[in-house]
Amino acid sequence: MWLKPEEVLLKNALKLWVTQKSSCYFILQRRRGHGEGGGRLTGRLVGALDAVLDSSARVAPFRILLQVPGSQVYSPIACGELLSGPDVYWAIATGATLEEINQHWEWLEQNLLHTLSVFDNKEDIASFVKGKVKALIAEETSSRLAEQEEDPEKFREALVKFETRFNFPEAEKLITYYSCCCWKGKVPRQGWLYLSINHLCFYSFFLGKELKLIVPWVDIQKLEKTSNVFLTATIRITTHSKERDFSMFLNLEEVFKIMEQLADVTLRRLLDNEGFELDPDLQEPSQITKRDLEARAQNEFFRAFFRLPRQEKLHAVVDCSLWTPFSRCHTVGRMFASDSYICFASKEDGCCNVILPLREVVSIEKMEDTSLLPNPIIVSVRSKMAFQFIELKDRDDLVERLLLRLKQMSPVFHSTSMCSDHRFGDLEMVSSQNNEESEKEKSPQLHPEALRAVFQQSSSQSPDSRMSREQIKTSLWNDHFVEYGRTVCMFRTEKIRKLVAMGIPESLRGRLWLLFSDAVTDLASHPGYYGNLVEESMGKCCLVTEEIERDLHRSLPEHPAFQNETGIAALRRVLTAYAHRNPKIGYCQSMNILTSVLLLYAKEEEAFWLLVAVCERMLPDYFNHRVIGAQVDQSVFEELIQEHLPDLAGHLKDPSALASISLSWFLTLFLSIMPLESAVNVVDCFFYDGIKAIFQLGLAVLEANAEDLCGSKDDGQALMILSRFLDHIKNEDSPGPPIGSHHTFFSDDQEPYPVTDIADLIRDSYERESEWPVSLQKFGGQSVEQIERMRCRHRIRVLQGHEDTTKQNVLRVVTPEVAILPEDLEELYDLFKREHMMSCYWEQPQPVAPRHDPSRPYAEQYRIDARQFAHLFQLVSPWTCGAHTEILAERTFRLLDDNMDHLIEFKAFVSCLDIMYNGEMNEKIKLLYRLHIPPALTENDQDSQSPLKNPLLSTSRPLVFGKSNGDAIDYQKQLKQMIKDLAKEKDKAETELPKMSQREFIQFCKTLYSMFHEDPEENNLYQAIATVTTLLLQIGEVGQRSSSSGSFSQEGGGELQASAPPCWSPEQDSVFADSDTGMSPQDSRALPEEAEGEWTVSLEHILASLLTEQSLVNFFEKPLDIKSKLENAKINQYSLKNSELSGQSQPELKQDSSLLRGRACHTKARTTVSWAVSP
Repeated sequence: MWLKPEEVLLKNALKLWVTQKSSCYFILQRRRGHGEGGGRLTGRLVGALDAVLDSSARVAPFRILLQVPGSQVYSPIACGELLSGPDVYWAIATGATLEEINQHWEWLEQNLLHTLSVFDNKEDIASFVKGKVKALIAEETSSRLAEQEEDPEKFREALVKFETRFNFPEAEKLITYYSCCCWKGKVPRQGWLYLSINHLCFYSFFLGKELKLIVPWVDIQKLEKTSNVFLTATIRITTHSKERDFSMFLNLEEVFKIMEQLADVTLRRLLDNEGFELDPDLQEPSQITKRDLEARAQNEFFRAFFRLPRQEKLHAVVDCSLWTPFSRCHTVGRMFASDSYICFASKEDGCCNVILPLREVVSIEKMEDTSLLPNPIIVSVRSKMAFQFIELKDRDDLVERLLLRLKQMSPVFHSTSMCSDHRFGDLEMVSSQNNEESEKEKSPQLHPEALRAVFQQSSSQSPDSRMSREQIKTSLWNDHFVEYGRTVCMFRTEKIRKLVAMGIPESLRGRLWLLFSDAVTDLASHPGYYGNLVEESMGKCCLVTEEIERDLHRSLPEHPAFQNETGIAALRRVLTAYAHRNPKIGYCQSMNILTSVLLLYAKEEEAFWLLVAVCERMLPDYFNHRVIGAQVDQSVFEELIQEHLPDLAGHLKDPSALASISLSWFLTLFLSIMPLESAVNVVDCFFYDGIKAIFQLGLAVLEANAEDLCGSKDDGQALMILSRFLDHIKNEDSPGPPIGSHHTFFSDDQEPYPVTDIADLIRDSYERESEWPVSLQKFGGQSVEQIERMRCRHRIRVLQGHEDTTKQNVLRVVTPEVAILPEDLEELYDLFKREHMMSCYWEQPQPVAPRHDPSRPYAEQYRIDARQFAHLFQLVSPWTCGAHTEILAERTFRLLDDNMDHLIEFKAFVSCLDIMYNGEMNEKIKLLYRLHIPPALTENDQDSQSPLKNPLLSTSRPLVFGKSNGDAIDYQKQLKQMIKDLAKEKDKAETELPKMSQREFIQFCKTLYSMFHEDPEENNLYQAIATVTTLLLQIGEVGQRSSSSGSFSQEGGGELQASAPPCWSPEQDSVFADSDTGMSPQDSRALPEEAEGEWTVSLEHILASLLTEQSLVNFFEKPLDIKSKLENAKINQYSLKNSELSGQSQPELKQDSSLLRGRACHTKARTTVSWAVSP
């Protein structure tokens, strides 16, 4: 790798480097301790110095130096010492291997060495070479993208070490690296932490002791900051089996953020492909950089804080001040500019926030720069408001980019004919009035107004007092609109939050929900969209529509709006249209309850866009197959309980037990467990404050019942306490009558239960906010970021919990069907899953869904293809056959691939291994038999080029085979009896396998021969298989004659002879020879042509013949140790994958010493066995 030329002082490095090559201008050196002549002691000392000093001069084991003017010519004869003069050189290249550095040396010789002779001045030579090397660095882009990093030179240095130390494929992109300590017990190991796109790696080498640690991100169960006895700040990485602590970081907070980001991106990319879509910049993992991760974190904070669409991309964040007329001063804060929005957030939390959709912006103008108003701009919006920003850095560039995006907006956004101002009550809104009229003409079936206005209920309890309260609140809101604005561009301050906590007036509720959620922007920018969806989706029948129909009459059945077809039809249209819009979500239970409430306060089309805002922006990943988002927030809620209510958390043996109670709080926003007139006030807070409102209210509910919950005996009693409390939350200000509750049966007590007012509960939750943990104090910008980071951490826990559940269910199903021990099955599952993951890491991007689909049954969620199966087969199968192993693996995969989709699941993989390790001899032979007949064996099999593809052997003449003891055995009588026995057993077989042809039989024998290689009983096995093969050829010949003659004579049969084998050459070291071995052309022509397609042998023949040889029986019945195979597989799985991706030959698999001891050393030459046709 080329490096930016950097001075190297050789005086202090004379004992560390050895010169390999030299020329007039360049020197190639090797690091002592690497390659030949290093010496063990020298290597250890150099390694220790490398770990401690770690300078750029000691990057890799090889380097090339440039001699600059004034430096002495380096003499290779001087044994690595300078003769005299200054010791200044320049390092221009490094290499991890001799091949790599030689490529650089050859390039210098071919391209620079002869050119340099034209320069007279040595200074010109040095300048030319350094300039050329810098140009090479600028052009170098091979998988490294180092130019994107803050310090390319140091990053290149770290990259060289990372590639050398861990030997990953090129696709494993290094993101960043840090110096730190890894604690091993109470001993810290100083080294380097490398964070790549798929792995966390640590390397330490000190005083001859090397430590390498590789942790895939998908294996991390927990990521947290902790403290121990020695240090107060430590990052703990928890996997299934171990906990690792890392400390002594220069900036621990930065490291932890990057870890969170990488773990989150990788886990969601690989484990949550159901609902997670990566940002466009992160679609290609090999292109991700540290800057991309930082930008993604900032993007997510921006979208979460202002609750904007997921596709919204942040372009600029600028410090500035905004003129706030209500306070008559400029408020300090930051401007956020994205694709479709200009947003402002004050630095003082809750002071002032503004959201300006570009579709509402009329103009962006620069004002005159003065001392009082430095760098000002004016942003004017359609509601006749203007926003003045000052103290903007790079104002001209910012305005230019904003104007460019403003021009790119759809013309619909700026068409005054489509938009007009009108009043709903006293609230001014910008909406598409003309569009609404056209929608009525196109789709007359859409309900034109909110259902509450049609099915208005009057209260029988103090109607005058209730209406007066409603009028007071409406008046307060109207006053607020005058001062702070009445459109989506209003100033959002602490005052509006207090008004929301009091409860939004019924007449303004639907419109304010549209404003707070910014659903009004979607509504105005998609004219006719909902009507088209309704027309496309209605009348279609599928599983989703069936689920919707089942739940329609369960949606607020106590409300009169949903006791007739008008409300039911509107609910059906909205839910069906959304399922048609977003098939990834489709329909999820609890969406019907939420949509019913939206329809009460908003028009049908408005309710649809409110539902879009909730499902896709405000509650991301809540409404999908696994409700991951809701589970993540439940996990965050548990952490908040432990921080804010430690006594209650200590009383609960399992804090997650509350999840079964509180999950519905988050999924339905308390609508399903609280009286409707009270729950709508919660929805008010949710649309203004987002998920924070649900967290706060949930904690307030638990705190109000903490004493009773601590006294509860079980979860059932805790559920009754909370349900009774929530059922008795009333809204004294509601103008309508109380709506029946789902939980009234819990409150049928003799004594009246105290009533809690919803306004008091919400007010208490907001007022006590300052007493809550830092994560919820003053939920401004910092708190939003903290909540997002908490979600990020807990998403790891939730996703890994799903993975553990999948694993447990798969093992529960598979364990009763196999004889493999449960702990070994667990190891096999981890290997199986890791093989799938490695293909996702480094292979070309492929659709992940066919291989990993969380919506499928547990046993089918992870599947592997033929190449991955071949890797696992080589690692864990006991039937390793040398070069023949790959062919046997292909046949096994074809046999297991029942549905021909080129993928197999874990159950099929383990069932096959179970037969190999624990099956009876007849089961193993049957499996081998099936591997050598269709569909496992095909005409296009890799081994089809064998000269034995066609029938070459015949037993029409006596066959001569060698026996070690020289005794002759006549098998004629034995053969007759065997055929009689097989004829009787044939009727008992339940499913008869097809007979094996001669070509298939020869492949079967080749597999057996390969399996015996390097077995301690290799010689005896070869002799035995020769005998068995002779017998089976004789049986096939007998069957062939019987078939051709139409009758079978029991007295027939060829004469078997046994004698010592003739002399033959040592090259015939195989049971199976070529077609010209031992057979003359005349003999070959003598073979009957009509017999070629008729020679067959059955499974029963093969099994009976094998049983005649005790050595073969012992081979197939001997116990096999799977544990040693699993240990070796864990060691070699990565190296096997790396060798394949790098195009190298497969490495020799490392093996445990116990396995090596079990293999006998063969000192004698193998006894050769040959087939010969006697003349």
